[in-house]
Amino acid sequence: MTVRRLAALLVLLLLAACTGGGDGPAAVPTADVPGDIVVAGGRDVTGRNGIRQQLIDAWNRRQEQAGTGYRARLVELPGSADEQRSQLLGALQSGSAAYDVVILDVTWVPEFAAAGLVRPLPDGVLDADVVESVAGTARWDGRVHAVPFNSDVGLLYYRRDHLRDGGLQRTELDGGLDWPELEAMVNSLDENPPEGYEKGWTTQLAAYEGRTVNAVEAFASAVPGLALTDADGRYRATVAELADGIAELRRRTQAPYLLQDAVHSDEAATLGDFAEGRTAFLRHWPYAYRTLHQTLGPDRLGVAPLPGRAVLGGQNLAVTAASPRPGKAVELIRYLTGRASERCLLDAGFAATRVSAYTDDAVRCTAPAASPAPSGEPADRMPRDAAGRPAYARRILLPALRNAVQRPRTAQYGAFTQTFTGRLGALFGASPPTDAALAQGLDAALRKALPG
Repeated sequence: MTVRRLAALLVLLLLAACTGGGDGPAAVPTADVPGDIVVAGGRDVTGRNGIRQQLIDAWNRRQEQAGTGYRARLVELPGSADEQRSQLLGALQSGSAAYDVVILDVTWVPEFAAAGLVRPLPDGVLDADVVESVAGTARWDGRVHAVPFNSDVGLLYYRRDHLRDGGLQRTELDGGLDWPELEAMVNSLDENPPEGYEKGWTTQLAAYEGRTVNAVEAFASAVPGLALTDADGRYRATVAELADGIAELRRRTQAPYLLQDAVHSDEAATLGDFAEGRTAFLRHWPYAYRTLHQTLGPDRLGVAPLPGRAVLGGQNLAVTAASPRPGKAVELIRYLTGRASERCLLDAGFAATRVSAYTDDAVRCTAPAASPAPSGEPADRMPRDAAGRPAYARRILLPALRNAVQRPRTAQYGAFTQTFTGRLGALFGASPPTDAALAQGLDAALRKALPG
């Protein structure tokens, strides 16, 4: 057998070992197959040539300098988060796309891990620097299956100008407030409405994941410790707990306080309504901080912790079971989630997953494209602290991440969220049922959708 034929045979054997079969992860090959490392995930909210692409470009420059022959390539999937999940599931199950690394929403990790579509990773990829609550999203069934890339948590944005124009004495809410305090402020604004003001607040309540997030936040605030599922993904709530959660969600979304358009709105729509001044308060994610400052500036915009409990979001990186280069894929993930990279993500507007990004001034972003403008001033006008971080990051964002709650951890998350969102839609109809009746129906539906 010639050397060329022997090399070709070895490559085929490695590919066979990677694609494998059965329900578990494919066997790890003894050596990586040279080629592009394809990273697939949703759109980067930091825009065209966003920070994700900049970090991948920086890693590629390192590979070129070292002459390794490897190069990473980012593939952004179109559509909503639900559509992206379906695309990734279909591609990995059928083998129709050669993805090495996938960017998974934190709620998808159990599903992809249980299906054997992503590989278990060394425990060492998670260290003590990762925010503890965030690290919990990377594990399933006692093993690490992903590495937190960028996190997310619900925050409360507010219009300082509306509070001033409405005659309120309190216009700085950094210390946070509870829902009764927010309702009292809205009642005052209703008596002396600023120009353009319509209702107190808005949030994402259309029939998609936004409704699930808002409902879980209300449920967790009303019933401390409520998880809906246990560590194995089994349904565990009671009808009484569901009724309490529904009552809190109803309170937050009743007509005197909520912009009516919110029941049909997603992130983009609520961002626009708030920027136009239709509401004084907005529940949104950290990336909105940068976007809103471009429009409103610090004199008109403030951000505070969300009253009650906030839901943890974000994306994790996982190595596909079929990747012929898992070793190099893990190396890429370590770089993309390292201390300097997480600082880059924070500076760009994401919620970083590492504590050091918020607290260690020596940790700086080294991606050239993420540097400030030649004048030394950031081009986005976003308020920054002395170390160049978003000004609110250490005192508001990091504590919010640490105190956040997860959505139910289950390999049947798709069935859960579809059921949860669908059933709770009755609350926003013309003739909403009572809390008790809606809780009874939701309980029965979740028992069918999830293992018990």
